[in-house]
Amino acid sequence: MNDDRRKAILFAPLSAPGAMAGALLFLASLTPSLIPRVAVAQGALGGISLAAGYAIAVGLTGLWVWLGLPYPSVRRARLRGITLATAAIIGIFALSRAAAWQNQVRAALDMAAVETARPLTVMAVAALVALVLIGIGRMFLVALTRTDRLLGRRLPPRLAYLAAFICTATLFWMLGNGVLLQRGLVALDRTYQAVDTLIDPDLPTPADPMKTGSAGSMIGWETLGHEGRSMVAGFPDRAAISAISGRPAKEPLRIYVGLNSADTPVERADLALAEMLRTGAFDRQTLLIATPTGTGWIDPAGLAPAEILAHGDIATVSVQYSYLPSWLTLMVDTGYGAETARAVFAAVYGHWRSLPRNDRPRLFLFGLSLGSVNADAALDLYDVLADPFQGALWAGPPFANASWRKLSAMRNPGTAVWMPAFRDGSTVRFAGPDLPARSEGWGPVRILYLQYPSDPIVFFTEDSFVRRPPLLQGPHGHGVSPGLRWIPVVTGLQLAFDMMTATTVAPGRGHVYAARDYVDGWRVVLDPPGWDDARIGAIKSHLAGLGL
Repeated sequence: MNDDRRKAILFAPLSAPGAMAGALLFLASLTPSLIPRVAVAQGALGGISLAAGYAIAVGLTGLWVWLGLPYPSVRRARLRGITLATAAIIGIFALSRAAAWQNQVRAALDMAAVETARPLTVMAVAALVALVLIGIGRMFLVALTRTDRLLGRRLPPRLAYLAAFICTATLFWMLGNGVLLQRGLVALDRTYQAVDTLIDPDLPTPADPMKTGSAGSMIGWETLGHEGRSMVAGFPDRAAISAISGRPAKEPLRIYVGLNSADTPVERADLALAEMLRTGAFDRQTLLIATPTGTGWIDPAGLAPAEILAHGDIATVSVQYSYLPSWLTLMVDTGYGAETARAVFAAVYGHWRSLPRNDRPRLFLFGLSLGSVNADAALDLYDVLADPFQGALWAGPPFANASWRKLSAMRNPGTAVWMPAFRDGSTVRFAGPDLPARSEGWGPVRILYLQYPSDPIVFFTEDSFVRRPPLLQGPHGHGVSPGLRWIPVVTGLQLAFDMMTATTVAPGRGHVYAARDYVDGWRVVLDPPGWDDARIGAIKSHLAGLGL
């Protein structure tokens, strides 16, 4: 291909049909979704949507020409001008409505309204993103044209074009996924690894020899990582539990193993078990395997209620498997962390099962977000059927959670996906702001899923780009804007962006699970004695005062 031909493709005027389709998808991208967005994020989403609409229209136009179909009889120049002007009007209208649509989302989440959505910022970011993506698309066309000419020397014209398209698409996919994405992940991993090694000066090495990371521990304090140290030193201690419950309490045990504590998942799991044996974790009344999120974080709003309800007579074990945020891991590798979760469960459950039935703690599982995915992946029903654990609380189960997806698909007829009922509810139940957890009617194993209808990490589906997601089939749940509608292509992009910002809202909304809902969840899962509604309310008030 000569330089003139290459420049003609790269610097060709914008396609009028592409501009119209792009404007329509840009308009759609500003309509309500699940999570409100700042101007830069909204502009990025708008730019991607605009580019997607442009690419679809250009692709369909190319197919039209390839099939030899005629253009409309109206003069092309006149039609082009009308189309571009209409696209501009649509864009201006979209920007004028942006604040109102954002406020619909904010109202559903009980957030204060904004006066402006910063339309100029949205427009500038959207234009920049769209131009970059359109430029990449034109580079694709240059490569496609060149490949088509090479193959056209030996193949029939249409077969050559089809083969050239497949080859070029494969090449671009390999470059994007195998080179750019992998290098990006490596850079992000190094960044989060550096953050993970930071030591908060307010968190000194524990003096209590029963604490992980202390002088008497088998695990070095500096190897726990930022999240591990925060978990071990976190609220509540024995005094705080006694102050809330009005009864004597024990100091809760928290065993944590960081990525740097041992070299392999199996070695880290064995180290966790050894630390549990050192501290007497299996002598406690309750034992909790808490699988962390991607960064190694254990939600204090979820752990503290369990420790308070157990009066501190509880041991929790967690093992880190990653530095990356859960949403990023979900987008690129849904199996990340499963190996570690399997090793931890095998080690802990194996020892627990070896103990006499009447002389061992009750065993429960806990996981938030990606933690629930990996905890679920660690379980094999046939391995635990003869001697099952007592229950699990899984909060914010992501769309990649295989068991959650199966149970949701098998929900009782007439129940919504955001608050389903499964069979008689004796083993598996769902809870959230629309359906508080019930304590009666349970069987010997209690599995509770805590989920919010406004949580995109739970309700994103891979086919929402082309099919109405289950979340929008039927009435909207608590915290979901009534203006949210399914729009092909755009809804999938909106939910993908919502996943990245799902933790930017207040507790009780999106992917931020509130301590008050954890309290209700643990109350029915642990079934602790001696807690009436008034005392449960006191726990909720205390934790709410801490911002949990």
